[in-house]
Amino acid sequence: MEAMMYKIEGEDLYLIGTSEHSMIGKFKGQIVDEKSLPITMTSYSPCFRKEVGSHGIEERGVYRVHQFEKQEMVVLCKPEDSMDWYNKMWSYTVEFFRSLDVPVRTLECCSGDLADLKVKSCDVEAWSPRQKKYFEVGSCSTLGDAQARRLGIRTKGENGTYLVHTLNNTVLASPRGLIAFLENNVNEDGSVNIPVALRPYMGGKEKVLPKNDRITLNHAKYIYCLQERYTLYEGSE
Repeated sequence: MEAMMYKIEGEDLYLIGTSEHSMIGKFKGQIVDEKSLPITMTSYSPCFRKEVGSHGIEERGVYRVHQFEKQEMVVLCKPEDSMDWYNKMWSYTVEFFRSLDVPVRTLECCSGDLADLKVKSCDVEAWSPRQKKYFEVGSCSTLGDAQARRLGIRTKGENGTYLVHTLNNTVLASPRGLIAFLENNVNEDGSVNIPVALRPYMGGKEKVLPKNDRITLNHAKYIYCLQERYTLYEGSE
């Protein structure tokens, strides 16, 4: 934990690494009503991570940062429903990125790569024209009853008391989502295509256009540099 999270000096407190912990933690030690299942939650929150061991790996720009915004989903459900929810949750991330005209694929993690408690996990990866390969933009996991066992989260029904199943899904980590969106929607002249799903929020615009030729050139250089290095262009014409 010390290698991943920022501890507040002099306090038994940490800066949040993911809102999953806050959402699932509220049920610690509880027996939830079986009729209330499934319990579905989502949270958009700041996240803070040290990223120790990542030196030199896309460390410039916004690909790997210490503070970012993230949309997280958490589900508590009956054991027999957990795989259905798992498939629903990762598909939400896929549908979201495809609605932004970003090509994506899913990559199922092998058992040797699974983190503690996880029963099954997959990454959602977006296509990067710059890197000519896919990169991770989301992750979905089912933890079976392992997390519920550790936290003491149970439910009570006609057949007695039993452990719930828990799942989590990163729908969107905003910096990587921004990279995927720009790389797949930017044009050579520096304009950016607006996907149909976003047009109602953009006044019906189909493109974001630079205001004049000078801005067009500088913007195109900025995007080129973003694609090449994920860094801001600091030169002159």
